[in-house]
Amino acid sequence: MKVLVVGGGGREHALVWKVSQSAKVTKIYAAPGNAGIAELAECVPVKADDIPGLLAFARKEVVDLTIVGPEGPLSMGIVDEFTRAGLRIFGPSGKAAEIEGSKRFSKDLMKKYHIPTAEYGVFTDKAAAEAYVRMKGAPIVVKADGLAAGKGVVVAETVEEAVEALDLIMVQKAYGAAGDRVVIEECLKGEEASFMAFSDGKTVVAMASSQDHKRVFDADKGPNTGGMGAYSPAPIVTKELEKRVMKTIMIPTVQAMEKEGRLFKGVLYAGLMIDNGDAKVLEFNARFGDPETQPIMARLETDLITIIEAILDGTLSGTGISWKPDSAVCVVMASGGYPGNYEKGREISGLDSAARQKNVMVFHSGTALRNGRVATDGGRVLGVTGLGPTVAAAIDTAYAGVRGISFEGAHYRRDIGARALETGN
Repeated sequence: MKVLVVGGGGREHALVWKVSQSAKVTKIYAAPGNAGIAELAECVPVKADDIPGLLAFARKEVVDLTIVGPEGPLSMGIVDEFTRAGLRIFGPSGKAAEIEGSKRFSKDLMKKYHIPTAEYGVFTDKAAAEAYVRMKGAPIVVKADGLAAGKGVVVAETVEEAVEALDLIMVQKAYGAAGDRVVIEECLKGEEASFMAFSDGKTVVAMASSQDHKRVFDADKGPNTGGMGAYSPAPIVTKELEKRVMKTIMIPTVQAMEKEGRLFKGVLYAGLMIDNGDAKVLEFNARFGDPETQPIMARLETDLITIIEAILDGTLSGTGISWKPDSAVCVVMASGGYPGNYEKGREISGLDSAARQKNVMVFHSGTALRNGRVATDGGRVLGVTGLGPTVAAAIDTAYAGVRGISFEGAHYRRDIGARALETGN
């Protein structure tokens, strides 16, 4: 079959890498792809949010299956457009993707169906939002309601910080229309984990557990990013906790979406806060996480195409999914200055030698070919992923790969996976 993967980041490279291993696949396209994806797929110059362009391309090339990586086109209704055209596409409908596209919608859904989450308020008026912050006190969390590429969240330690965040989001419009409305939440304490599951709208199957590192600097310092690294499994997600999360969060959410007329078919991602064995939802995403997908795909044994076909056909309940017992760790190498301003076009060296290292996979995120050479083309540049029998071994493997790669201004955290080591894994 011919497969089109929509997107051009590290998540999409990992998906293309996994899809390329399927005996069912004869041709892979990526739109727009990147320099690393180009080694496995034919990259086409169509942006991920150009739904008419993507649809025209899929029709022209008679694409059998389209896999959508980013949240943007999902929220814009790409699945609905392809489905109306009679084309198979993996991801939730526009109405179902609203669980990520609107934090207000997801919080209201959780409140209505008693899914554990933080207390919250929703505001379109800055003065009212500021009054709420001063009433509640700090620490407190301020979120842009709409999509903000993982960056529209401020965990304010003081009331003053929260008021500054409101000004940044609602007045300065740092995240555009995403900040027309804000959600203000109580600040949950504990340890974060990422919990992704496959859903065909009826059956929900948990993926291997994972945990990412949002802050740009070591020891979780600095501003939030799209993710500076991730590892799988996450020791904090015990088998007992996984069962509880499935019973109290994932399955009830998919059932709630069906009751609301928003059948959820695709990947449901819950960002969780775990404290004393209990989990509450920080946010929902309607797609694979990035960079969690990189270690998750490195550990997935089952053919991804088989899983996707089962989801589209509504037969997930009869599909076994198996995982490698190994651990996997992904370290993101970013451009200097990220998540703020950064320069592009820095030549990258050492990619081939790093990729030749045993149990190392170098997933490209923000890269492009410049005069035949691979250069930086984004904030997050690479996701160097290592496999090992333990998280500690996988950390060593990933960082061995990182040390072999260089580009001017390269920045990466040196403590990815440290929390897992604290549990003795």
